[in-house]
Amino acid sequence: MAKVRILPDRVANQIAAGEVIERPAAVVKELVENALDAGATRVEVEFRHGGRSLMRIEDNGHGMSRDDALLALERHATSKIAEAADLDRLHSYGFRGEALPSIASVSRFELQTREAGSDAGTEILVNGGKFVHVRECGRPVGTRIEVTHLFNSVPARRKFLKTDQTEAAHIVHCVRLYALACPRTAFTLIEDGRVIFRSPECRTLGERIAEIFGRQTAESLVPIECVEPELKLSGLIGRPGVGRATRHEMIVFVNARPVDSRTLNYALIESYHESLPKGRYPLAFVFFECDPAAVDVNVHPAKREVRFRSEPQVRGFVIRAVLQRLRELGGAVNAVPAPTPEVGGASSELKLSPSQRLEIPQSPAPALHRADLVALRNSGPVPAPPPAPRSPAPASTAPLSAPVPAPAPAWRFVGLAHGNYALFETTAGVVLLDRRAAHERVWFERLREQFRAGEVPSQRLLLPLPIELDAIASALLLDRLKFLQAHGFDVAEFGRNFFRVEAIPAWMEPSDAEPFLRDLIGAFREGAIPDHNTELAREALARMAAAKAVRLPATCGETELRALVAQLFATHSPLSNPAGRPTYIELNHGELARRFQK
Repeated sequence: MAKVRILPDRVANQIAAGEVIERPAAVVKELVENALDAGATRVEVEFRHGGRSLMRIEDNGHGMSRDDALLALERHATSKIAEAADLDRLHSYGFRGEALPSIASVSRFELQTREAGSDAGTEILVNGGKFVHVRECGRPVGTRIEVTHLFNSVPARRKFLKTDQTEAAHIVHCVRLYALACPRTAFTLIEDGRVIFRSPECRTLGERIAEIFGRQTAESLVPIECVEPELKLSGLIGRPGVGRATRHEMIVFVNARPVDSRTLNYALIESYHESLPKGRYPLAFVFFECDPAAVDVNVHPAKREVRFRSEPQVRGFVIRAVLQRLRELGGAVNAVPAPTPEVGGASSELKLSPSQRLEIPQSPAPALHRADLVALRNSGPVPAPPPAPRSPAPASTAPLSAPVPAPAPAWRFVGLAHGNYALFETTAGVVLLDRRAAHERVWFERLREQFRAGEVPSQRLLLPLPIELDAIASALLLDRLKFLQAHGFDVAEFGRNFFRVEAIPAWMEPSDAEPFLRDLIGAFREGAIPDHNTELAREALARMAAAKAVRLPATCGETELRALVAQLFATHSPLSNPAGRPTYIELNHGELARRFQK
């Protein structure tokens, strides 16, 4: 039986690194936190190949003496706390004293530092946890740390890293979190020799958001500030109706520390319950402040999560604060009209020929074109805003492959309930048809066939639409411009993080182009649209387009509903919409008799 032994410091540090240093972004996070704790007013971050080959963090903070620099590379050496009770009075980002020794144990680690009043700085080189040299060096006041060959000493960890693009995205996201947390600190971020963003000292949070996320995002935000005993919420939130498809622009800070707080996130989402459509997330850059003793920042090895002493109190306070601000903005939180989808401005009530209204189609259904959609929109009861000036869309005459139509059900129309459910009588019982789900299935299969055929009708815009993105979204968009062009879009780069939309698919309204592209980029970021499988990517895009394109008129006649049933049963999968929800349900005579206890 193996004997119990004390692990060597080098092995213990490498094991500890597994808890603290999960990926390159974790290295950047720990070192940026140290720079800010040292009072830096300028922080520069450079990395290459997703952080695998190089990460350099340089600051103009207080710096360290030779003795302090050596001591900082020992485990649990910290200047932030002296006893456990200090955790209840914590105002710094770092405090455990594990970061530097953990990083140095799994990389080639070079530290250069100099404190004010010293004639020379100190340079320390550690390779895989082994000291190589300690010597004097010349440098300005502050600290420079260079980490190269991350995880070379533990190859098993290196194999679990994602692609350079993914790791780079995590680093960029990490740096901009701390740039938001400290607007009065100048930040520079450099990737592979290219400046991603350079933000000077900003007087306000809004200026820093404009630097990082773009002016368009900053202009859609409004300030919020609410104070109750021992609680404060401040920052910027999105106006009612302004949302995103992902949570990447819903960022919270607790006592200036960027965290992932389930309590705060769900409080924000719940506050916008009647101000945003289901599935949309609010824009929020908010700072929550409370007594440090009321929050535990030591519940996660990487300090990403926090735990509040009174979760219900915090949740209730945030909801009250946000709802009050939304009401002040005239959001009419208690009387918000049903939201209209942001994408696909044309009505989804399909334009059908007289023959299609009376018969089940036995030939390929015509593709949905701009003229059909505009005519239907204009005839429907729901008015649409006038489109921006544009060139006429080219007509597509290429036939699309169509599914073999299913037999038409012999349903007798009875009526329309709640504007969306059509009731039919059948020989077996009754059927309830979900109009939205049925339209989504029809749109999905027609758009998917267009994408597969590679002949997506497109319309050029007389006035290109500008769109400004953050650094990560810009990189994602640039990598997928060919994919977008093959599906009806023409997007051109027009400066750093700035683009012009010059053409859009024929089924889309120009005013819907920007929100759809933002949602699309969010899907790329979340991995909902795969990069390496074109067929799956086309299907995911068709699913997004179909879900967004449906806009139902408030009323609908029997002729249109019968035609919709015909269109639905001409698809491959008439039983469900693209998300898997049923398009209709049937109650047979037996079920009706059971319900009425006959």
